Amino acid sequence: MVVDLAQFKASLAGDAPAGNVAPPLAGLWWTAKGDWDRAHRIVQDEDTREAAWVHAHLHRIEGDLGNASYWYRQAGQPVAKDALDVEWERIATALLA
Repeated sequence: MVVDLAQFKASLAGDAPAGNVAPPLAGLWWTAKGDWDRAHRIVQDEDTREAAWVHAHLHRIEGDLGNASYWYRQAGQPVAKDALDVEWERIATALLA
């Protein structure tokens, strides 16, 4: 069971996220593994603010800032302007809280 950021990061050494991880966190896990498509498939069908936040991050990675802005609004989050890895950690920390 993943309970904090350090454990979540350590789980990236595995082949898949822990089975008890919620879809937005699983999407973030696959993002860190470099599998944008898999992460996107997971969060695009979820109707939560948390999934929308990960979705926004994915479109920011992709460089589609217009689409990212839409998803930030859906998530109730400001448009991120910091480094992608910093944003990833911020999202992960919030989702693990």
